Amino acid sequence: MGKAFTEIADGLTNAIEHAKGHTTNIIEHTPERIDVQIIRNNMGMNQQKFCTTLGISINTLRNWEQGLRFPRGPAKVLLKIAQHNPQAITEIIK
Repeated sequence: MGKAFTEIADGLTNAIEHAKGHTTNIIEHTPERIDVQIIRNNMGMNQQKFCTTLGISINTLRNWEQGLRFPRGPAKVLLKIAQHNPQAITEIIK
């Protein structure tokens, strides 16, 4: 069989073993969580001001803050910058 089949079969075997509670040789990928509400609070902004500053909709922000959706792409990069240096964002936006 081909390489793709072998990888799929290995993944299925690992998933079954994980479901049984056997976690050896299992690699779990957990996405890094960005706490948007903490970032917004650290920037001293209400939801509307934060949305205006970043150019996002209020619904997007609420989904991020409630954990219903997660930032991706350029928004994720911008939020990481804001997380480490909130003043950088406010200085750039001025």
